[in-house]
Amino acid sequence: MDARELRNCFGSFATGVTVVTWRNDDNERSGITVNSFTSVSLNPPLVLVSIDQKAKACEALQNRPFIINILSADQEAIAWQFAGRPQEGLQLEWEDTEIGPKLKGALAAIECTPWKAYDGGDHVLYIGEVQNFSHNQGDALMFYRGKFLKTNEIENTLIEQK
Repeated sequence: MDARELRNCFGSFATGVTVVTWRNDDNERSGITVNSFTSVSLNPPLVLVSIDQKAKACEALQNRPFIINILSADQEAIAWQFAGRPQEGLQLEWEDTEIGPKLKGALAAIECTPWKAYDGGDHVLYIGEVQNFSHNQGDALMFYRGKFLKTNEIENTLIEQK
């Protein structure tokens, strides 16, 4: 099976974009851009993020509280920053919570304590128990076919492809 073509197939599913954040061993804020995120359960409240085993964040996230920051349409630079592409002049604004650091201006934030981690092939599936959450009105940053798009751009992209 061609892994690149499989990835292209998966890319046909439009997803939101998140940055998972936590405090590292030196009490510094850390994070990684993730689009593999899903709700798992309402009772107990559980969510899942999938992290590539080769990513430094994979080991750093083990047994650590984390926050899933769902990015708003105007936060593409933040997505790139935490995807390993530093954005010159980007000023990150943080809010510290009991669970850890969350990004100001995010569309939503889900504060989690570790529940379980599972082997997911070349990824680790981290399940967190939701301890707190917040959400705002606005458009989401989306990821579709390898590109970041704003919510309203998804419809235009689909129309162009017809």
